[in-house]
Amino acid sequence: MSHPPSRIRTILPTSGRTALGATLAGGVLTGLASAPERVSRLLRRRFPMVAVTGMTGVGKSQLVDRLTRRASGDGVTEVGSAVMERRTRRSPRLQGFRFLVVPGDNAATRLGALDEVFHDEPVDGVIHVVANGHATPRRAGGTTGAATATREAQLVAELEDWTITSHRIASMAVRRHKPIWLIIAVTKTDLYPDDVDEVVHYYSPDSGSPFGDKVDALRALAGGAKLSIDVLPVSSQAGDRKSAISPRRASAMLDALAVRMAQLSGHA
Repeated sequence: MSHPPSRIRTILPTSGRTALGATLAGGVLTGLASAPERVSRLLRRRFPMVAVTGMTGVGKSQLVDRLTRRASGDGVTEVGSAVMERRTRRSPRLQGFRFLVVPGDNAATRLGALDEVFHDEPVDGVIHVVANGHATPRRAGGTTGAATATREAQLVAELEDWTITSHRIASMAVRRHKPIWLIIAVTKTDLYPDDVDEVVHYYSPDSGSPFGDKVDALRALAGGAKLSIDVLPVSSQAGDRKSAISPRRASAMLDALAVRMAQLSGHA
């Protein structure tokens, strides 16, 4: 049998009504306070944060533009951009990735970007881009004309860049409670189409190469259970009839990278 409002007020003393009001208000406030955190976790699961690293001129922005299906002419930046770029890949299933393209130039902005993605707000995965010594050289400040650099010098610079980045990855991995993933993307494959497998092996763990040895060191520092490592070839170019890598093969490489990212992030 229902009671009129006045009867309810009679049954509940003032102190009881106050306590009930405080309980309800506390529950509402707790729900509101935890809502942003729940939304953040949901966003992180559906759109993991991915750092894209690598030295200047390896094609980081081009690769991410292809992954996010941006037109090649949209927002093209000069080689050696010192600004961290942000991109988002979306799918019809309301899943995707948020990319943070870390500047490759050894400047204060780059170090700040590395701190942001590996310490301040640690990412969920890393794509480290390498180019088999074929990174586009950058002109020194204040000079004109085309920049030049030997492939051997670029390989040395690439190894030095990886040393810095791998230490940051290891530091992040040991602090995280959940595993993170790393994909070493071997790009500009159109410049060595017949040697792709050999080049991929050079960048792989247990290869015995200078780069492979540093990958082994990273794996030892981070721990196998904390960090998964893949090495995949890609083509930053969209591929055309003049390219040594056909459009179909270039697309297959990109698709393989996207599929592996989805698997590692629990999207597939």
